[in-house]
Amino acid sequence: MDKKTEEFYIRLKDELTNTSIWPTEYLYKFIVPSDKEKVLKVEDAFNNMGAVIKSQKSKTGKYTSVSISVQMKDPDHVIEKYKEMSTIEGIISL
Repeated sequence: MDKKTEEFYIRLKDELTNTSIWPTEYLYKFIVPSDKEKVLKVEDAFNNMGAVIKSQKSKTGKYTSVSISVQMKDPDHVIEKYKEMSTIEGIISL
């Protein structure tokens, strides 16, 4: 992981620690190329976690936005999921 990415996760953890009481409901937002396999990979990563998942294709159909609302135990688990998702080619975390 590069230094910039590492610093981002450190800042995110601080922010999450200071602004939320854990466990809490967390909203993930991702944009992925509209490739069924990639969208399913994102959705499957949150399967069996009681997540509410909403997907919406862009007007052109090239991309799909995926919003996931899920109960997370602590900031470390939130960051763990972001890292897991970063392995999906073309994904953008919002």
